[in-house]
Amino acid sequence: MHLLIVEDDARLTRALTRLLVADHHVIDTAATARDGLDHALSDAGIEAIVLDVGLPDGDGLGVCRGIRRSGSIVPILMLTARDTVADRVAGLDAGADDYLVKPFAYPELSARLRALMRRGSARDSDGPRLVVGGIVLDERARTVAVQDTPVDLSRREFSVLEALLRHPDQVLSRDQLLDLAWPLAVAVTLNSVDAYVSMLRRKLGPEAGRLQTVRGVGYRLSSV
Repeated sequence: MHLLIVEDDARLTRALTRLLVADHHVIDTAATARDGLDHALSDAGIEAIVLDVGLPDGDGLGVCRGIRRSGSIVPILMLTARDTVADRVAGLDAGADDYLVKPFAYPELSARLRALMRRGSARDSDGPRLVVGGIVLDERARTVAVQDTPVDLSRREFSVLEALLRHPDQVLSRDQLLDLAWPLAVAVTLNSVDAYVSMLRRKLGPEAGRLQTVRGVGYRLSSV
């Protein structure tokens, strides 16, 4: 998953980032309410948000309300040290999907995120398509079309394209693409990522320009 952590406790952010990356998630972070809201509204690739209630320039409830006012249905897990029923109700009423009280065990946070994503997958089951420009990937049918023309991709090319489509305009490193597009038990090198991106670019034809190389970093699928 591509997660946004909005938390002003730097130690907690570092710990969560380390654990979540080890679980093969892509992590962005923000330490203030303003930065968290801006990031949540500007990055369409965010799949879930871990949001602290207490922030230095406001509170997470306001961030949550701002995200929901924008029309976003991204799953939000609130973190807080407040443990009263009224506090939990306030978080849920603000638009949060779940509420976790500090201190918490990482396995519980991880399980709650998985549960949120399962709910999100169920909501999206009627339209499992990823679209950027003229590229359309149908997850259920396992098909890809470029400007309405079907394109035949190998299983691995499909997985690489799916990872890029899930994170439009975000630069994904080769390591991130390995984590997202290859099974953990498969031994593969970073050069394999380059080879599959090259093959994928040829098959994208008139949309190939969207698949951009960011020198020294990785690859980005541009939506513009």
